[in-house]
Amino acid sequence: MKRLAFFAYGITAHLCFLATYAWLACFVGNLFVEHSVDSPVSGSMLPALLIDLGLIVLFGLQHSIMARPGFKEVWTKIVPRPIERSTYVFATCVVTVLLIWQWRAVDLVVWDVQHPVGRWLLYGLFAFGWLLVPAVSLMINHFDLFGTRQVWLYLHGREYTSLPFRTPMLYGHMRHPLYVGWAIAFWATPTMTVGHLLLAGGMTGYMLVALVFEERDLIAHFGRQYEEYRARVPMFVPRFGRARTAPQPEPEVAMASKSQ
Repeated sequence: MKRLAFFAYGITAHLCFLATYAWLACFVGNLFVEHSVDSPVSGSMLPALLIDLGLIVLFGLQHSIMARPGFKEVWTKIVPRPIERSTYVFATCVVTVLLIWQWRAVDLVVWDVQHPVGRWLLYGLFAFGWLLVPAVSLMINHFDLFGTRQVWLYLHGREYTSLPFRTPMLYGHMRHPLYVGWAIAFWATPTMTVGHLLLAGGMTGYMLVALVFEERDLIAHFGRQYEEYRARVPMFVPRFGRARTAPQPEPEVAMASKSQ
């Protein structure tokens, strides 16, 4: 019964994330939702900026703290290891929904591309970014990333094994294609407001800071294998035409695997 309950918990967490991800895409793109990043403004600018900044900081703290090995060592004394990753996914959904729900728009326009070709190119780039994120997760192990593999193995009474060090497809040309996808998703817009700029800039800043700690953790986990990979493969700008190296999982995946 416990194994089945953990499996249901993991599947629910995964589905919750997929729904939250779709909602976030609509929120950022001002699509199909009443409350979006550029919803009609209510209230003054300074309180709105402070609230929005606080939401971004909360998002970043939850992601970074819960992903650290030291936190996981303590956390898994409370939360069973098979559902540790699923619990992380649930927590991510909570802070993301909170960010969407409490976001305060600041509608001062930073840029506004009026030419139809330019606007459609940026819309296409926006769609590309939001599609690239799940596509990249499928290049590594999507189900390990979201904890579904962990609860599946536990359901069948099998020991969890960490993912091997490998670099499929885009990972052979850049180390962090997942973050490239996120950056494109947040920045590609024909009309950039101050509120949207704060969201894009804040999320980009969080990713850059998080990568410092994540690469340190990856070196500690994979050792020389990751150091050689880092020396050959650029972080964000893809390098094609070179010999591929054995790739890494995206940092969050690697550390999740280590902790299980």
